[in-house]
Amino acid sequence: MSAIRILIVEDEPLIAAEIASCLNQIDYSVCGKAYNLETAKAMLESLQPDAVIVDINLEGGQEGIELAAHIHEQYHIPFIFLSSYADRPTLEAAKVCEPAGYIVKPFTEKGLLASLEIALYNFAQRRKNRLPALQLDHLNRNLLTPLTQREFDLLGLIWEGYTNQQMAEKLFVSVNTVKTHLKNLYLKLDVNSRTGAIAHAQELMGRG
Repeated sequence: MSAIRILIVEDEPLIAAEIASCLNQIDYSVCGKAYNLETAKAMLESLQPDAVIVDINLEGGQEGIELAAHIHEQYHIPFIFLSSYADRPTLEAAKVCEPAGYIVKPFTEKGLLASLEIALYNFAQRRKNRLPALQLDHLNRNLLTPLTQREFDLLGLIWEGYTNQQMAEKLFVSVNTVKTHLKNLYLKLDVNSRTGAIAHAQELMGRG
């Protein structure tokens, strides 16, 4: 529940399974796998992932570009392109959608995880620069059950794109302790994901 939830959009089941296997070993949770554009859009709506890995070439076309534009306009979450192509026309088409990252097939597990971590961090930093600074007193004035200082600290680290493991190291606690605090944080914010927590915190900070 408290891990970074990722939707994989890849029309080759074996590659999708390979990506999922890599991610599930680390501090990520694969919340769904979609093999075409229509299913991906439905899963975005129903699953509300924190990030998306999307193959540019779905079912023989560049439907991944269309999906990325949809994500960029409607969901404001990071997405990382996955493609066998790195030619100039493909890269130019990809850049228009403002992806957080671009991974070229074939990939290694280390390369995939490193690219994903950097992409999520960079996206979080850009988002942080656009959003108002978090203030505990302001948030608590708009919540039925106030956040503790520790929960507020974790919210700030989510805001900055930290994984559970990174939060544990930053705060000198165990990953299980982080997960417990995140569970309580989500309950108080009435959300079920990192993306939801950020969106609701932003909404609360905009209130008087």
